[in-house]
Amino acid sequence: MTSTGPGRFVAPRLIGHRGAAALAPENTLASIRAAAESGVSWIEVDAKLARDRVPVLMHDATLERTTTAQGPVADLTAAELGRLDAGSRFDPRFAGEPVPTLVQCLAECRALGLGLDLEIKPDKGSEAATAAAVLAVLDKAGWTADDPILITSFAIQSLRVVRDYAPTFQRGLLIWKFPEGWQDAARDLGAVAVISDHKSLQTADDVARIADGGWIPMTYTVNDRARAAELYAWGIDGIVTDDPPALRGL
Repeated sequence: MTSTGPGRFVAPRLIGHRGAAALAPENTLASIRAAAESGVSWIEVDAKLARDRVPVLMHDATLERTTTAQGPVADLTAAELGRLDAGSRFDPRFAGEPVPTLVQCLAECRALGLGLDLEIKPDKGSEAATAAAVLAVLDKAGWTADDPILITSFAIQSLRVVRDYAPTFQRGLLIWKFPEGWQDAARDLGAVAVISDHKSLQTADDVARIADGGWIPMTYTVNDRARAAELYAWGIDGIVTDDPPALRGL
């Protein structure tokens, strides 16, 4: 399942969320490896800027939930973040697991043969800067639209940077509760996919709202097998999950 230029994206049926967040500490190399071991061919991660403008893997704006440190992610450099313990809050056996850079993530995906759903997760006010830094890292690492990659974000300004400066990369718009103007935004961004939270998908008609607009319908974050089967039956092409083994074979 690869993206090979505009109009050619095929959604992976199952994507490991933040690696495989039910199996290992989210947004770490351990989680990426756990996802690969679980059998998925794609993962999703979040890219955010450290103080030195280096993209690192982190969802939250602050460190408390996923590391043993405190304070804003943006107060520390990538090297300082890499010395934190991002594993023991998940399970003591992952103690010392560091916060990786996007460069390290890309290398791990290449080594494991994984496709990448790369979410740009900017802090408020850094939407354009985060997207530009992510694109620079992808360019230096040699990732192109011929690689298995989908660049996604809730931040429209971030996706505009991707559209304007690296238009061959496939783009996906993340939404929650079908916000006003989502269709206009998806069209303006040239998105190939619209990825909705699954709770907003109440019937097959909600999935059709996406598909009928010409976008690949995808959804997050589904960990229940029966719910996943229902969403597939409604026409969802790709599901993001914390727990790939729970949904295996659907």
